[in-house]
Amino acid sequence: MRFEEAYEGWHAGALTQAEAAQILGMCDRSFRRYLSKYEADGLEGLIDRRLDQVSNRCAPVDEVMALTEQYRSQHSGWNVKHFHSWYQRSGGVRSYTWVKKHLQQARLVPKAEKRGAHRKRRERSALPGMMIHQDGSTHEWVAGHKWDLISTMDDATSEHYSMFFTEEEGTASSFAGVREVVVARGLFSSFYSDRGSHYWYTPEADGKVDRTKLTQFGRAMRQLGIEMIPAYSPEARGRSERAFGTHQGRLPQELALAGITSMAQANQYLTKTYLPAFNAEFAQPAMEQGSAFVPWIGGNLEDILCEQFERTVSADNCVRFDGMILQIPADRHRCHYVKAKVRVNRYASGAIALFHGPRGLAYFTPEGKPITEDLQQAA
Repeated sequence: MRFEEAYEGWHAGALTQAEAAQILGMCDRSFRRYLSKYEADGLEGLIDRRLDQVSNRCAPVDEVMALTEQYRSQHSGWNVKHFHSWYQRSGGVRSYTWVKKHLQQARLVPKAEKRGAHRKRRERSALPGMMIHQDGSTHEWVAGHKWDLISTMDDATSEHYSMFFTEEEGTASSFAGVREVVVARGLFSSFYSDRGSHYWYTPEADGKVDRTKLTQFGRAMRQLGIEMIPAYSPEARGRSERAFGTHQGRLPQELALAGITSMAQANQYLTKTYLPAFNAEFAQPAMEQGSAFVPWIGGNLEDILCEQFERTVSADNCVRFDGMILQIPADRHRCHYVKAKVRVNRYASGAIALFHGPRGLAYFTPEGKPITEDLQQAA
């Protein structure tokens, strides 16, 4: 109707072609093309013929139906990126956008909400090994079971070096994550974490950490020469928080698809299947060539990544520890250790060792029973 009005104004001489084109929001040349079509075919000639044509690139209906049926029957609840990864692994050739559009059209996945205000991310570390993140996430990873997932990742590349499930996050799980990194890669420069009580002493709730009063974990990091950095908000741990969001959107579905119900099976799946695939998809190159990792050559790592306590040997040449009486056996180098200060090491397995300086005096089971073989084998 607007074109007819502009055409009549031009045809009557009341409007120039430029004025008529301006009314219609087009250029003179487009108006002249419309004139030719209108005078040849009337209003029908102005209809865009592309609107009633099917694109040659349009996917066959049976392909779209197969895609939606696969998602509905096997992958219901998976986010689109996760499903698209599996779709490509099984030979799919369509793009992520194509898959997302058809899943949304079938109302199998919701459309994402509008993003919030722009935030500027902290720059990544330049080299792998400059900063390591560690955090835990409590979630129902397997139906009916809430476990803690402990993740240790690199700030420079987002590569996950260690992931495992445990009943409860704490000192032992933190030691285990660091141990896997040091054994596989070497010592790193700094360690970034929240202010959990196994990482830091915080005198006041939500306040500053006490850098002078060390936890068992803090003491171990100081022995290894690793700087600890506390995070004061979830936003400060953005990289690890976003990673856990991805894990929560993928791992439960994959574990369910694999029929996994126990923690032992889940940890095996993490190591052999999930972690390599996740790193292959999400890890990215560091900004610079090289590595900040330093090979570990400092001796027995287990004697550092453990709980350490100081005790005084009593008159009967025994050490009282955690309700147990630990007898120091006869030693050809010294008659007794009465009143001497000794160090009690409690390892992740629960095994216990007594040290006087660098010398190991005795080794015990978690129940306090003496063992004669080397603790590295007993633990």
